[in-house]
Amino acid sequence: MIRHIVLFTWTEDATDEQKATVTAELRKLPGVIQELRSYTVGADAGINQGNYEYAVVADFDSVDDYLVYRDHPQHQAVIAQHIKPILAARAAVQLSV
Repeated sequence: MIRHIVLFTWTEDATDEQKATVTAELRKLPGVIQELRSYTVGADAGINQGNYEYAVVADFDSVDDYLVYRDHPQHQAVIAQHIKPILAARAAVQLSV
């Protein structure tokens, strides 16, 4: 199994509406991309200082399934239209679990 983890920090001028739209648009992806086995998205709980503000955790049966998700046009559209305009920092990793 492949686990894909992405962390975001938003720009200072990112609005609550923009952040909510990111969540809404990302949550549509499991209905469109069948290769997703598990998908969790959401804002940091605010427990520790210095954390990234948002996380995506996605599980796939194989590398090929992850690549379908990575390159899927709807996923790419969410990134281009909703994430990149408010993105200050990003970190990502793909784990073999």
